[in-house]
Amino acid sequence: MTPEDKSFLISLFDAAVAAADPIRALRAHLPERPRGRTIVVGAGKGAAQLAAAFENLWGDPVDGSVVTRYGYAVPCRKIHVLEAAHPVPDRAGLKASAALFEAVSNLTEDDLVVALVCGGGSSLLPAPPEGLTLEDERVLNSALLRSGAPIGVMNAIRKHVSRIKGGRLAVAAFPARVVSLVVSDVPGDDPAEVASGPTVPSSTSLEDTLKLIENHRISLPGRIMAHLAQEAARAPTPNDAVFARTQTRVIASARLSLEAAQREANRKGVPAVILSDAIEGEARDVGLVHAALAREVATRNRPFSAPAVLLSGGETTVTIRDKSGKGGRNSEFLLAFATAIDGTEAISAMAADTDGIDGSEDNAGAFADGQSAERMRAAGIDPVTALSGHDAWSAFNALEDLFVPGPTGTNVNDFRAILIRPHT
Repeated sequence: MTPEDKSFLISLFDAAVAAADPIRALRAHLPERPRGRTIVVGAGKGAAQLAAAFENLWGDPVDGSVVTRYGYAVPCRKIHVLEAAHPVPDRAGLKASAALFEAVSNLTEDDLVVALVCGGGSSLLPAPPEGLTLEDERVLNSALLRSGAPIGVMNAIRKHVSRIKGGRLAVAAFPARVVSLVVSDVPGDDPAEVASGPTVPSSTSLEDTLKLIENHRISLPGRIMAHLAQEAARAPTPNDAVFARTQTRVIASARLSLEAAQREANRKGVPAVILSDAIEGEARDVGLVHAALAREVATRNRPFSAPAVLLSGGETTVTIRDKSGKGGRNSEFLLAFATAIDGTEAISAMAADTDGIDGSEDNAGAFADGQSAERMRAAGIDPVTALSGHDAWSAFNALEDLFVPGPTGTNVNDFRAILIRPHT
């Protein structure tokens, strides 16, 4: 891949992330000021940046607590920023959940609760229901991550195995007015799915959730299934009277970020096409489909003519099999993509998580082109073997083609950009 093409792809990623900038996203969605107190709660990989931006825009008085992933905190003047583990919950997450409950306790109808919610909040807010423990929630989270189920299915299950998710934090804040400002990282931008909706109720019933577990063949521990068999597991519904005083606004999303990247590509003279902002499925399978489209453009100039950029977002999944190396869903997507365009000229691509971290390591994703697979073999790595072992990180690391921007302060899910140049 030429330095120019790599720089071009990075500029599209930067445009996508900038469109979800906390200050820009919040400014147009600030709620009406209350007669009473303003309390901020929040969770997610970008929650601290959102809290700092809210303080900047709102001013005093304000109080509250938010939780983010270890290493993602930024200073706030009045809002307490806590850190916890992601993607597997820890005891710091338990303390964070307790802090959020404490922040919204003893409020009146004159008070305002602003919930700043973004991706990653599900793991950062463990709150096991009566009869279950943190270890049960950890086991549940690990089982869901291994299952390969879509994020909406995973979050539906989490909502019924929690004291804080599925709108329960809003219930605890009643009778205060609750305004949820959501940065969506889920396909379709349903705010009830982001961070498993701590302040937003879901229409997915307990019965629907049990059917999802069966249909997706998700194997869950007996203690979890026993809990789900009880009426106490049922999450609040949107029809509950408590939610009459809540408002929910999606302030940033994959759609808006992809549209920003499209404008940036067009500005630089390369026509860009958004395939979808809601692509789900196995990362390697999605990679093969994207590769087929890219080859069609590169070799036959259809359904689009080169030069062109194919953009897509959403959230793919990785079903962990017998063995596992290092990587994440975006690098696995790209490794499958690289094997499928092996030897094809004029195609360059990047795939990255907009929060800056993809999977188990410190990279957001990686870069690949038609020579990547051959370069891996020259470095002693069989790309097909690496793909079967979920070891995309090692394959791209050997080529020095990892993309490591660091935490971005936001999270609107996967970003994929495929550049097809005319053949020379």
